[in-house]
Amino acid sequence: MQRSPVDKPPFTLGDIKKAIPPHCFHRSVIKSFSYLLHDLAIAAGLLYFALVGIPALPSILRLVAWPLYWAAQGSVLTGVWVIGHECGHHAFSDYLLLDNLVGLVLHSALLTPFFSWKYSHRRHHANTGSMEKDEVYVAKKKSALPWYTPYVFGNPVGRLVYIALQLTLAWPLYLAFNLSGQPYPRLVTCHYDPYSPLFSDQERVQVLVSDAAILAVLLALHRLTAAYGLWWVVRVYGVPVMIVGALFVLITYLHHTHRALPHYDSSEWEWLRGSLATVDRDYGVLNRVLHNVTDTHVLHHLFPSMPHYHAMEATRAARPVLGEYYKFDRTPIIEATWREAKECMYVEPRERDGIYWYNNKF
Repeated sequence: MQRSPVDKPPFTLGDIKKAIPPHCFHRSVIKSFSYLLHDLAIAAGLLYFALVGIPALPSILRLVAWPLYWAAQGSVLTGVWVIGHECGHHAFSDYLLLDNLVGLVLHSALLTPFFSWKYSHRRHHANTGSMEKDEVYVAKKKSALPWYTPYVFGNPVGRLVYIALQLTLAWPLYLAFNLSGQPYPRLVTCHYDPYSPLFSDQERVQVLVSDAAILAVLLALHRLTAAYGLWWVVRVYGVPVMIVGALFVLITYLHHTHRALPHYDSSEWEWLRGSLATVDRDYGVLNRVLHNVTDTHVLHHLFPSMPHYHAMEATRAARPVLGEYYKFDRTPIIEATWREAKECMYVEPRERDGIYWYNNKF
């Protein structure tokens, strides 16, 4: 894939919006709830299969059925998480209170602090591609890497361990310690701390609401554990939720990590160019399960309050205007994950100061 252009685009956000049919910006409560209820119905069916169907199978078949349940339920619940993500962008309905309530319930049930993540994620959208201000997957310069980096990423075993740790631990560590986020001048930057530098004074009460909701879910899980045992909770709920975190990390990592994408320092960054510094990906059948968050991410960064069920149509309409500024990579996801972990170790300026590109040469 050729590098994305870095000059000021010959179009404006208004030009892109004019190319998109007006109805794509319309949010329908009924349609949004229909997608949510569809996902919840499938999740309930899978849960019934786990509670009733799998125990009735012969023991040898159960060894196959449980991983299938985990993969299916984790994927469907990631779709539910995506709808909660839309609530955080006020893309679920025209009613902010409704969006906040639905998002709080959905994300808390999946152990995501809704308001805390909503506010830090909003800052990511406001500063995408900025070396100094972006909030997640902040690219590191070569000088900032630890000495062992080439030994870890430069061999297949180290790379595989890194990918495994990223998919299992990156999400909880990001929430608890701001791992891979923008560094702040304090020992711990945490999404659960209302006085974290991630939040303004006006946001601190809602961060506490998120914390209370997470505690309520943890209390419910404690009671389920007392009633049915830890292994029951882990296999029915815990593993699917871990898969939600792994899928979300994988999706966002691949959206923002590619050698064709630029990163800008303050001398070059501007919102439109930064927002275009992302790439759409093809997850096959999961595109539909995940409400096309995978293959409409460029459009999402331009118009985050657009509901997912219009994003495909809007992307097709916007592509002629975006031209070479639009990037889509059809590389199979496993291959792409391995390639980006190998090639995207640090960023450095090339032909032009202030504009950084991924590299892996030491």
